[in-house]
Amino acid sequence: MPCLNEAETLAICIKKAQSFFKANEINGEIVIADNGSTDSSIAIAENLNAKVVHAAQKGYGSALKTGIEAASGTYIIMGDADDSYDFSNLMPYLNKLRDGFDLVMGNRFKGGIEKDAMPFLHKYLGNPVLSFIGKLFFKIKINDFHCGLRGFSKAAYQKMNLKTSGMEFASEMVVKSRLNNLSITEVPTTLKKDGRSRKPHLKTWSDGWRHLRFLMLYAPNWLFLYPGILLALIGLILSILLIINPIEFSGITLDVHTLSYTSAFLLVGFQFIIFYGLTKIFAVENELLPKSKRYNKLFKIINLEKGLIIGFCLLLIGLFLSFKGLSVWSDTNYGSLDTSTTLRIIIPAITLLQLGIQTILFSLFFSVLGLKK
Repeated sequence: MPCLNEAETLAICIKKAQSFFKANEINGEIVIADNGSTDSSIAIAENLNAKVVHAAQKGYGSALKTGIEAASGTYIIMGDADDSYDFSNLMPYLNKLRDGFDLVMGNRFKGGIEKDAMPFLHKYLGNPVLSFIGKLFFKIKINDFHCGLRGFSKAAYQKMNLKTSGMEFASEMVVKSRLNNLSITEVPTTLKKDGRSRKPHLKTWSDGWRHLRFLMLYAPNWLFLYPGILLALIGLILSILLIINPIEFSGITLDVHTLSYTSAFLLVGFQFIIFYGLTKIFAVENELLPKSKRYNKLFKIINLEKGLIIGFCLLLIGLFLSFKGLSVWSDTNYGSLDTSTTLRIIIPAITLLQLGIQTILFSLFFSVLGLKK
């Protein structure tokens, strides 16, 4: 149980957990992960024979990591010390863990949420939206991403390699379990109004943003790759059509001015795709993301030599088109030009020059990030 000034509710939580051990004849321990309490929480825990450990760094995640690492059990169940969860009814979690699941999540929406136990924004906006994004990004079949009551094996925790120190620790545990191919399930659990008289530590907007930011940064395919592919395809297709001829519909003519925007779409989309590649390498090499089976193949498909060849080819085509545009200008004795004709040469030339330079720079940086390979 993470603890920061929980003197009002800590004793009842410890006693409920102790009653669970006794009723089900379980050899267990209660670990209180203190996060800098200034009230009587520590004394209460020690008087009730709970094991108290102190987190050196502030934060929900830091407290939980300290407590989990100090725990000596085969299975670990974590939950808030505010008496919102029923520690006397943990058998559904333990049964699932004994069945072989690595992570067992509680589902408060299936088990029941007492009136006023969860703020309106959390219940109808924050949790559903973040849970939907988590399921979409990581293909995880659970419906309550942020339930504070969950169980896992100590062996599974060690595979997760968790890094965050704040409230986003809850999201990281689920995401890392999925990325490491650990088995996840959920059980119904109840949530009642907590027994504290003070405000909760959870901050709606700032902590919600921390969760959302984490989900986006750990899904570079959704953050960079998919938007990049979409932008690049739209830019490429429209640019090709506009280079061939102006596009007319409903009395509107799209010409070279539109071509400059579609070329920009292509460039921006390519930048997104580049950022995906660089982010992926950086995250894996720094152990922020686990290595997938396809990761090693990436270096066979993309390498410095191939990138330099493609980049210089794009540069040469861009230079060729530039000289062609210069030739068209020279034919008019460097006078006025038909912009509709010349810009259909110059805009693709500039676009290809930029794509070539970006490809070369990407190949060099990609190789630096992958030096360990």
